[in-house]
Amino acid sequence: MTDLVIRPLVAGEENLFDSMPDPLPQLRQVAYADGIAGGGYRPENTWVALRAGRLVGRAAWLLPPRAVGAPWLDRFDLDAEPEVGAELLRAAHEALGGPGLYYAALPAHWRRRPEVLAVVRAPMEAARLAGLVERGERLRCSWTGTPLPASSGRYDFRAPVDVAEINALVARVVEPDVLTGVEIARVVGGVDLATDPLAWLGENTEEWRVAVDAGKPVGLAGTAGDACFPLLAYLGLRDEAARPELLAEAVRVLAASGAREVIADVESHRVAVLAELERTGFRQLRSRVVFAPPNNQE
Repeated sequence: MTDLVIRPLVAGEENLFDSMPDPLPQLRQVAYADGIAGGGYRPENTWVALRAGRLVGRAAWLLPPRAVGAPWLDRFDLDAEPEVGAELLRAAHEALGGPGLYYAALPAHWRRRPEVLAVVRAPMEAARLAGLVERGERLRCSWTGTPLPASSGRYDFRAPVDVAEINALVARVVEPDVLTGVEIARVVGGVDLATDPLAWLGENTEEWRVAVDAGKPVGLAGTAGDACFPLLAYLGLRDEAARPELLAEAVRVLAASGAREVIADVESHRVAVLAELERTGFRQLRSRVVFAPPNNQE
């Protein structure tokens, strides 16, 4: 690797970053130039590997303006052996103050797609060689207008009485079913979406819904129709039997406000939740595999 040059990008070199063809064009990703314009990407947080003057590796750490956390590795593409990618990451980690989180965005069902595996094996192995450890996988799903299941009539749905009721219900949920944007909430706002969703979503709760069975609240759905896109941000249950109808009701509320697409994130190991999302009409958009330093329990 004597002809290998690894260095940060220099301002004005955006075209160099983009000189590598996008290896996964089917993913929805922010264009690098747009990220630079918005302030999330910065040249000093972007590293490249050049072999004989040709770009063979690129890594861009993202930190939106006014974020309270550390940059995370958002784009990492490799057209070389994993050892080159590992060397790139090690050099960047040293300059950036140590390794941090890497959110590897992958197309839906990537493990069953040989053409995708051929692209992602090298950067994922490079991350491991650089000392990062795989910590889990989150799936992003999308509803785009599929007819919703009819209600059985067992549950009633209403808006929360007040913020205090939301906080009380959240405190009683051990593990929410759906947390959409939990990584961004933590890194950008320093907020744990699972325990304090209002701190991230705000206190406009008109489109939130409480599921009620015989007068007793058994579930809570927190939606956000005015975020970057309509999303089911939070779904927490005290009675798992309420999941199908509360999920459908939350989507129905957003659709009534004009949403043509609704986004929801779920941990890949939550098989029952994922199955219910799919029965409601959601389809997987992408996966996000989390890599972290060994001492980080992300």
